Amino acid sequence: MIRLLQLVGVSLFIAVLLLFSTRFIDPPPKAGKGNVLYVYNWGEYMDPDLIKKFEKESGIRVIYETFDSNESMLAKVKNGGTHYDIAIPSEYAIQKMASEDLLVPIDHSKIPNLKNIDQSFMNLDFDKGNKYSVPYFWGTVGILFNPDKTKGIDFSSWDSLWDKRLKNNVLIVDGAREGIGFSLNSMGESLNETDSAKLKLAEQKLEKLAPNVKGVVGDEINTMMVQKEADVAVVWSGMGADIMTENENLDFVVPKEGSNLWFDNMVIPKTAQNIEGAHAFINFLLDEKNGKQNTEWVGYATPNAKSYQLLDKEVREDKRFYPSKEVKNKLEVYKDLGQEKIGEYNELFLKFKMSLK
Repeated sequence: MIRLLQLVGVSLFIAVLLLFSTRFIDPPPKAGKGNVLYVYNWGEYMDPDLIKKFEKESGIRVIYETFDSNESMLAKVKNGGTHYDIAIPSEYAIQKMASEDLLVPIDHSKIPNLKNIDQSFMNLDFDKGNKYSVPYFWGTVGILFNPDKTKGIDFSSWDSLWDKRLKNNVLIVDGAREGIGFSLNSMGESLNETDSAKLKLAEQKLEKLAPNVKGVVGDEINTMMVQKEADVAVVWSGMGADIMTENENLDFVVPKEGSNLWFDNMVIPKTAQNIEGAHAFINFLLDEKNGKQNTEWVGYATPNAKSYQLLDKEVREDKRFYPSKEVKNKLEVYKDLGQEKIGEYNELFLKFKMSLK
């Protein structure tokens, strides 16, 4: 009898414990609720403190997820499993999403802070009139290097990466457009090349770079360059700027043959279920003080003219990350080349990566 009472007592205790614990565990958010906002962004690309600030000011809970490529983002948005309210793709992906009817038109009247954006970043070819997107950050692709460890090598040319003195000392960001792209640039070709013969030559030239390549990686480049595991890396400008804050011995250059000028913009996918909240969040990020905070945390160049003026003079005048108009005129914006041609880029870049093993 005592044993039975003990078992009953334990059972009652567990039941009460479960009752109270479930009361204090937040239920999973449901898509479509006005107090929940699903945001889909690149990794390390938004100050977490700003998300908390928005949640506190708006009462909207933000569910934040990240992707590592425009292609993976596109696939997940198309799949529709998660009803993202905001995504932050690059220009050619925006062009593709618009053509495939995957985006909701932006209501400019609900984003008064749009006036803070420098007009040179508005009405660009990939989204005329900014019908579907609002500028977020922009930048270039270039070479990050340690001058003290690579003396005698002139990184003002892409061909410098093939220098035999850089054996097992070069990191490359894991992106097909970037990898095949800088090889094309080194050959004097366009980043939007569609000629299969030229693309194959670019891949073959990359294979000749294999002895110098330490790895083709993503965000790990940050740690590897800071910890001095390599002296050279092909990176996006903002990634380079961020790494340089932790390793002041590094420098960054956009090679003279040309490179990519990229733009990442905020969009509202057609499957969004909190469109009002999406507009509110975009407007919040375009506030000049919020924009400044986000720019300082992320490290990329801001298209927000008001936020730009609040940055330290040293940052504003750094031509490596805010290049002159003359330099920008030599750069190319990626275009949507179509699924078949992008597939070809991906296959060739995979072939190159396989040659590293």
